[in-house]
Amino acid sequence: MSADLIFAICNFVVLPGWILLIVLPKWKWTLALISTVIIPFVLGLVYVGLFASQLGEFPEGGGLGSTQSLMITFSNSYILTAAWIHYLAFDLFVGAWEVGDAQKQKISHWLVIPCLALTFIAGPTGLVLYFVCRFVVTKNILLVTPVRN
Repeated sequence: MSADLIFAICNFVVLPGWILLIVLPKWKWTLALISTVIIPFVLGLVYVGLFASQLGEFPEGGGLGSTQSLMITFSNSYILTAAWIHYLAFDLFVGAWEVGDAQKQKISHWLVIPCLALTFIAGPTGLVLYFVCRFVVTKNILLVTPVRN
């Protein structure tokens, strides 16, 4: 299967998860299974398969030590597709976390929707926006309550 086809399929696979996070955030299957387990797991399997299939195929001069060596590494379309799948899986997982955390913190879903859109498009930017919204609403910077002895 071509890297382009794998890329296109994986881009399509994440859409139901994002749609559910935006439109049906409180449906029991949205967070319980689809957006936090099934889709990231399937993408993870594809990632592992792509990564394993390319172990002996790293381009000469490629690596992770500099932007130049990274560009050489990503000249392999299967490695580039694996990297993109990494983003797709983790961004969806982060979006699901944002929705779940917002529900626990009683943050209006209308405030979370722009965060989700940015998380989908520009991962960390959406997460930063969610943290800002969370702080404004809850007045709490901590994500977990410290344990007191």
